[in-house]
Amino acid sequence: MQVSCTRTDAVAFRGFCFTGRVFCAANSNRWRTVYVSASFDTEAILLVNLSGRDSPGMMADLNTRLSSRDVVILDIGQAVIHAELTLGLLLSFDPVHMSAIRGELENYAAQHAVSLRMTDVSADDYTAWVQRQGSDRRILTLVSAGVSSAQMASVAEAITGAGLNIDDIVRLSGRTPLAALTDSPRTCVQLSLRGAVEDDRSLQKTLQDAGHALGFDFSLQVDSVYRRNRRLVAFDMDSTLIDAEVIDELAKHHGVGDEVSQITERAMAGELDFQQSFRARASLLRGLPASALAQVAMDVRLNDGADRLIESLKHFGYKTAIISGGIHRVGAALAAQLGIDYVYANELEVDDGVLTGRVVGEIVDAERKATLLREICATEGIALRQAIAIGDGANDLPMLASAGLGVAFRAKPVVQASAQHAISNFGLDSVLYLMGFSDSDIAEVYSSPAKS
Repeated sequence: MQVSCTRTDAVAFRGFCFTGRVFCAANSNRWRTVYVSASFDTEAILLVNLSGRDSPGMMADLNTRLSSRDVVILDIGQAVIHAELTLGLLLSFDPVHMSAIRGELENYAAQHAVSLRMTDVSADDYTAWVQRQGSDRRILTLVSAGVSSAQMASVAEAITGAGLNIDDIVRLSGRTPLAALTDSPRTCVQLSLRGAVEDDRSLQKTLQDAGHALGFDFSLQVDSVYRRNRRLVAFDMDSTLIDAEVIDELAKHHGVGDEVSQITERAMAGELDFQQSFRARASLLRGLPASALAQVAMDVRLNDGADRLIESLKHFGYKTAIISGGIHRVGAALAAQLGIDYVYANELEVDDGVLTGRVVGEIVDAERKATLLREICATEGIALRQAIAIGDGANDLPMLASAGLGVAFRAKPVVQASAQHAISNFGLDSVLYLMGFSDSDIAEVYSSPAKS
């Protein structure tokens, strides 16, 4: 077995750093340990790092050896990548057992052909580590068509520049078959970060610029109990849940497509007052047979990943809502098709089977959307921080800002610039990654008895 030669080394484990000695071996039969023991008045604390080929029974063997000395495990972390193990333990025990425990660890490493590093931890260092337990934590989710080293370098530089440290990285997407590597499949990794950020906006802007330049989507969230317990997902409809603007499609049926689409584009970019622009577009539909509403509802298509996202949300018990500045009849048809719990949108007046060009009731504009989100949360007994809102237009911004997680989906530039979380390059089901779900989690939706 080969291990590193004796040297003074810096060892990192879960956010703190120590300087210590490592042991070395010329071969698997002859061992020599070089270290300086340090002990406390009552307990010794030892940081142990192991790495090498993983095999069944290693954890059981290690802890069986340690249990004979009444060792307490203060912290533990393990990762396995392609059958290669990295394991860290922070151990506490009576100082009289120091030599025996080190000997047991050396014998264990020799038997399992893994490298070993041991570092004494002082009382001051341990106390400082405990005190950092309440420091700010964030979750950075990175979605890309195959995560490249250039992308990870840009993300890591942004994290370091903001004064954060990476505690943990896990892959949420499934393993990629060899034959699919050249297809640049969607890949997602989740980074757990720790530290205080002085300028959140600057970090967000740095990540946005890197994402645009290198082609990845990301979300940066405070890691709180609310992030792990979302209960409501609210969708804008037009160009978010579906791939069209319904009022534009109705206008095409009436021969006024160009006029209406120009107004829609300016309204979604935030250049026009939404209420005024909606009334102007509705007036151009005067005389359109009401049957066109049903036809457009049948013709529109869901955006990529929408069905998978909503089916997963329903399976896991989330409430869902459409909160749209579009047309209610189309929203209601979608809700019936997908099993969505709430629908709020604009009602066009119909008289004698044709549209009158007028709007019935209050127009669902930007502020109304945010209000409706709050009302649904109050009805369901859900905190706003447990709500997710997804939209693409300027009239979605107040709703996105009100929710615990506001996601700009394939959004207009003004929305991308303002939103803290964005999915621009992939389907709606990528939101599941932002919620912390892995591909294997979602696979259970389709393998459950209800789906078979």
